[in-house]
Formats: sequence, C-alpha cells, structure tokens
Amino acid sequence: MLDAQINEIRQWVTLGVSLCLALLLMLLPLPIWLAAFRPAWVLMVLIFWALVLPGRISITLAWVMGILVDVLNGTLLGEHALALTAVIYLVSRFSNQMRMFSLFQQGMAVLCLVLGYLFILFCIQGFLGVLLEGWFYWLPALTSMVLWPWVFVILRDRYRRFEN
Repeated sequence: MLDAQINEIRQWVTLGVSLCLALLLMLLPLPIWLAAFRPAWVLMVLIFWALVLPGRISITLAWVMGILVDVLNGTLLGEHALALTAVIYLVSRFSNQMRMFSLFQQGMAVLCLVLGYLFILFCIQGFLGVLLEGWFYWLPALTSMVLWPWVFVILRDRYRRFEN
C-alpha cells in the first residue's frame, strides 16, 4: 500500500519535472536562424502525459500550462491556454486510438495536433491584427514531429521506472 503511494508521488514528480523542463526548453534562447525551428515542447509533453495518464491529465492542467506559457512569453493572456486546451481535449478524447499507433503514426498525429495548435494561435493573432509572414511560422510542427519519438521514449522510460 505504501509502495503504491510512493510510486504515485514519484509519477507526479516526474510529470512536474518534465513540464518544468518543457517550459525551460521553450524559454531557451536560440540563434535567430534556429528559433523558427523551436518545437512545441510544452504541447509535446502534455500530449505524452495525456496519452499515458488519460484520466489524470485534464484540460485544466493544459489551461494552467497555457497561462504559464502566456505569462512567460508575454503574449495575450489566454491564447496559448485556449490552444493547448483544445489540443489536449482532442488527445484525451482519442487517447485509446493514439496509444495503438506506432511511433511513426503518433509522430504524424503530433504533426496534425501541433498544426492545429499553431492554427488556433494564428487565428488569434489575426483577430488582433498581427500579420504573420512566411511559412516559417509552421516549422515547429515539423520539428515536433521529428522529435516526437525521442520525447516519447525518454518520458516513457522515466514513467516506467516508477510504474512497477
């Protein structure tokens, strides 16, 4: 009984540490030529946890993380919260199907989910009158897809360490 509670605490600590690392990677300064390729770290970590713990990772956590992203990026309060909430809702809704996918198929799903996330942000920026130029805006979806297998394997190994 006590071991199960300790393992659950360790799982929640792993979740918290992974989300903090995702926030740090999001804030990591990059050269201008590389900044356009920055993957959606917070979204990828939330997608992983929504797949692994579909009953525990809620839309509320996605909303809170979105507010944190908004505050840390200095963007309109709520725009990332809305986008993350919408995407994590879809992931939690279809988590059973996504868990059956291979890593390549999951990567393609992550590509679509990040494109949806970016599209929501694009629409919000459009409503604000900010015109985003170029196709570079959509590159994080591609880099998130490419990095998804590594993110998945690393987080899965951390999670499994405490699962037993």
